[in-house]
Amino acid sequence: MKHAIAAACLLASISAAASQTRLPTIPPEQYDAEQKKAAAEFLAIRKVPVFGPFEPLMYSPEVMSLARAMGDYLRYKPAIGTTLSELAILITAREWTQDIELVIHYPLALKVGISKDIADAIRDGRRPTAMSGDEEMTYDFASELLHNKRVSDPTYARVEARFGRKGAVDLTGIVAYYTMLAMEMNMARTQIGPDDLRFSRFPD
Repeated sequence: MKHAIAAACLLASISAAASQTRLPTIPPEQYDAEQKKAAAEFLAIRKVPVFGPFEPLMYSPEVMSLARAMGDYLRYKPAIGTTLSELAILITAREWTQDIELVIHYPLALKVGISKDIADAIRDGRRPTAMSGDEEMTYDFASELLHNKRVSDPTYARVEARFGRKGAVDLTGIVAYYTMLAMEMNMARTQIGPDDLRFSRFPD
């Protein structure tokens, strides 16, 4: 009985620790000079204060600024367009079970034209049905890259034929960029609100 109680207490402490943010948001009034500069540049370019995935990166403000600069292109001006980029972002967020990316990009995906059925299927970890040719191509490319660490010749050929080599590079960049943000937030245990949208957890 004592062993069972001790085990239960250990599991509870592990669970509690897992729910605590490792890198809490730094209040702006506590920024050092480098952080103030990075935050000012962020505000000037994005027109909003540092938020969400960039908050844990403020512990290394140069990394944050470089990440923001890459995101300025990959999110807003990729060769594949913003509709397919939002689809790729959702696929990447699902792979990493990254709830903040879901909270931000699920509504954006719907807004730019991804159907709710497709967004919900990705959220649930299912292959969507009734995708357009462009959506299917993007889904296959991103999924292969995430799962197989490679892209098959037929899938690559479809992307190159549709968007050129620049499109293939940009689509890979989107998956890589949002993987990096997801890894940083998962490492930092960045939290969302109790009522926010979140991914279901798959068994390990």
